[in-house]
Amino acid sequence: MKIPKALPTAWFQDFKAHEPKHSPGRFDVSGITETIQRALAAAGLNTQAGPMKDVTDTIHQALSAAGLPQRSATPSERGVTIDGTSREIDAPYSDIDGTHAKPAPHVDEPLPGAFLNRSFANHAGTRNYMLYVPASYATESSDPVPAIVMLHGCTQSPHDFAAGTRMNALADQHGFLVIYPAQAANANGSRCWNWFRPEDQMRDSGEPSLIAGITREVASEYRIDARRIFVAGMSAGASMAVILGAMYPELYVAVGAHSGLPFGAAHDMPSAFSAMQGGAALPGFPTLAATPSSRAEGWNRTPTIVFHGDNDRTVNARNGDAIVEQVTIVGSAQPRLRANIQAGTAPGGRRYRRTDYVDHANQTVVEHWMVHGAGHAWSGGSPRGSFTDPTGPDASAEMIRFFLSQRRAGTS
Repeated sequence: MKIPKALPTAWFQDFKAHEPKHSPGRFDVSGITETIQRALAAAGLNTQAGPMKDVTDTIHQALSAAGLPQRSATPSERGVTIDGTSREIDAPYSDIDGTHAKPAPHVDEPLPGAFLNRSFANHAGTRNYMLYVPASYATESSDPVPAIVMLHGCTQSPHDFAAGTRMNALADQHGFLVIYPAQAANANGSRCWNWFRPEDQMRDSGEPSLIAGITREVASEYRIDARRIFVAGMSAGASMAVILGAMYPELYVAVGAHSGLPFGAAHDMPSAFSAMQGGAALPGFPTLAATPSSRAEGWNRTPTIVFHGDNDRTVNARNGDAIVEQVTIVGSAQPRLRANIQAGTAPGGRRYRRTDYVDHANQTVVEHWMVHGAGHAWSGGSPRGSFTDPTGPDASAEMIRFFLSQRRAGTS
């Protein structure tokens, strides 16, 4: 069996640093097995089939033989499923107003919606994806609802990303669907989206075509409001979200980028590592106005919200600055934006600086959240997922507030 190359040291250290922590005296077998599975997946090893499934089955059997069985959900906890499996995650309940989103408390109850396991294929290949459908979708009005595409980072999975961001609980609260495409191990051994390859930075090519295809498939099968489809991601997923916003501005109304890189940051693996560390190539990134899709569709400026920690040693915070610069300077015919800056402290203790870039109609086009002291982790996330920082402002809630405030999203 061929073992993929090791992950970069910084990625591994960050992965270990943000593993879920458990209270003293509590032996969480489920957490141990999930950590083992994530470690195997990070090495590009499929734990769901083949020889590695036998390994994970053996681990489970050994733990059970030692009198340490994993917790199994009772039928009443599993929720409703159609063609997938329900998963209990940490659930927030945020009260979002027009300016700030209140941080979400940690709640242990299972969510009532359906978490569906699906697959999509086109000329570029096949990708699995998870779809969260809130219970309100079937029980409330027949009006179209928003949809948000969430792209996980390296070594993560849809389940892990859903747990860490608690986005499904926000979906229950606000009535939108959440789509979690899954990167395939045979496409990238560390399950990173290949944002740095030229063929994966083009419209109707490679991974952008797959993710856009998944989005359109869900939109065609559910009551999705085309004015309210958004895309967000973490790290490599954030970098791919930025690409999708540039290549499909008619599809994605707004972009959320957490700890990611700007469009055109790299063209191969060496230039990707250079860009991640804030290399000299940063000032040379193309502007979004130069992309063929932007000119063809007439969308010169895709609203974007950016989160980044200023102590991120995996993806330098200069990359978040570059994303903001790309969006704010795009389109010479566009009116100039004015910047409003405010500082604050999250309930968890992290300080932050938020800069809003506002147009002539007083509409916020770009929000830039710099989280002081934070590393490569989803701000305000749950420790039930990897790469999260619960002490920061709630990135998930703030992204939803920003998305739903967009005028193209139906607001006046």
